[in-house]
Amino acid sequence: MTVHVVATAGHVDHGKSTLVRALTGMEPDRWEEERRRGLTIDLGYAWTTLPSGREVAFVDVPGHERFLGNMLAGLGPAPVVCFVVAVDEGWQAQSSDHRDAVAALGIEHGVVVLTRADRAPERAGAVLAEARAQLAGTGLHDAPVVTVSAVDGTGLADLRAALDGVLARMPAPPAGRLRLWVDRSFTITGSGTVVTGTLAAGTVAQGDRLQLLGHDGPREVLVRGLQSRNSTHFSLGPVARVALNLRGVSAHEVRRGDALVTPGTWPVTGVLDVRRATGAAFTSAPEHVVVHAGTAAVPARLSPFDDDHARLVLDRPLPLVLGDRLVLRDAGSRSVLGGAQVLDADPPALRRRGDRARRAGSLAGMDTGGDVLVEVARRGAVQEQHLRRLGLLSPDDAGVPDDVRVLGGWWVHAPVLDSWQRRLRAAVEELHGRDPLAAGLSRGAARDLLALPDAGLVDEVVRGAGLEQDGGHIHSPSHRAGLGAAEAAVAELERRLGIEPFRAPEADALAALRLGVRELAAAERSGRLLRLRDGVVLLPTAPALAMRELARLPQPFTTSQARQALDTTRRVAIPLLEHLDARGWTRRLDAGHRTVAR
Repeated sequence: MTVHVVATAGHVDHGKSTLVRALTGMEPDRWEEERRRGLTIDLGYAWTTLPSGREVAFVDVPGHERFLGNMLAGLGPAPVVCFVVAVDEGWQAQSSDHRDAVAALGIEHGVVVLTRADRAPERAGAVLAEARAQLAGTGLHDAPVVTVSAVDGTGLADLRAALDGVLARMPAPPAGRLRLWVDRSFTITGSGTVVTGTLAAGTVAQGDRLQLLGHDGPREVLVRGLQSRNSTHFSLGPVARVALNLRGVSAHEVRRGDALVTPGTWPVTGVLDVRRATGAAFTSAPEHVVVHAGTAAVPARLSPFDDDHARLVLDRPLPLVLGDRLVLRDAGSRSVLGGAQVLDADPPALRRRGDRARRAGSLAGMDTGGDVLVEVARRGAVQEQHLRRLGLLSPDDAGVPDDVRVLGGWWVHAPVLDSWQRRLRAAVEELHGRDPLAAGLSRGAARDLLALPDAGLVDEVVRGAGLEQDGGHIHSPSHRAGLGAAEAAVAELERRLGIEPFRAPEADALAALRLGVRELAAAERSGRLLRLRDGVVLLPTAPALAMRELARLPQPFTTSQARQALDTTRRVAIPLLEHLDARGWTRRLDAGHRTVAR
């Protein structure tokens, strides 16, 4: 079910709430003070069905300059606007503020409504001309115009028809991940916490687990139930006005400007690189601004790169992505400075001299559709999931740019991967040349050398570099660790053990042969020797020879019987028997007995 959401806009006391009341038969002013003073202070909500059968929900916004923040919260998530100008007063100060907000948000669909026609019908033509001129630089420059009187009903049928026509031309709302900006939270007895907002993208259903990105940090909540226009639903998609009954959070812990999102699908960022969309040059803007995004209003520091590009550092992080529209407001006044569009929600740090100028050049060449190759090249390697979170890949994007290599869940720039492979090959070859006894480069050393962002990439780089791994060490396929000066000593040890296979040399005998730990390890890797615990060194054939002798003993046998059968010492017999146990060739029955496994 699609429910079109339309926000009002226009100067204070130009009849926005009266118009909504006349169209829907509902009272949009929720507070007694608003009705008593005839002044909208906060957001109001009402809905109706148009002649075509289309459902439409109105978000009525305050027009007074003191409540500009509330107005932006209502206008921010809405895709359609009903821009109101009173015929008897014409264009006024807040008309310009609301126009600037519409332009900043990039709203391109709506109707211009000339209200209170009954008060000064002769002025309708002049006010229309003025409104057209004032809206010339916005998405409403060609919007249909309807003149109405909510008092006597003149023009209301035409307005409904005009709204029908605008909504019929609206593009299909985006599917995919959910982001719901909260505009109200309250408690209902028996139900608990309820939040409301305009669902502009994604689908929400009863039982969904969502992430609440609030002023106090993220937390998980459960959707117990949902309503739209006082009707209960199991699930709702865009566009709709929704009320969600949440479990896992109290109403006072949720505020306007918080967002509900699909877990793990949105970046939460406090640093943005943006392009000016409307308003004065960034270089003439104040440093301290208020950023309006969705229903959120967050203080921020604006740092210009040039007239059209800047970095925003937010006081608290928000779920924002490439292409999102922001309204910038002077923190010291109530006026709209202009609009900005997010170019990068995960920008690089600027540390070196000249980084700011280079960044300005990069941003100038970007488009708001995003260039995946440019972003992968900048990062060298980035997870595909992160690209999707940033809005650089849509759910339907399956193609991979020519200069990108996919390694598991990582997208790696081809030149970067080539560099990794070259550097790894060079490091391994250098190690082989410098230390022929070395097993190779450890995986940890390889990751540190290349500054790989994930240990899982080591295997992919090793494979692509044409190298091999054994025992956690990386080596060249052609490399067979030589023994160098230790060759003669190892050959002598082999000769001795060939005569007495279970007479392992003592430590002093190994020292006399100049066979230390590194030489023995190299001999073992080359298949020449077998090392057991406690410094016992035998030939690799020793276990099989031992089994031949042990199989001849009465079963089960003792350690002493095994030692005698092998003509060796207890120092050798125990580590050898434990080695056979580990292989599953013998089985230990108790502290003193073993048997040959059958």
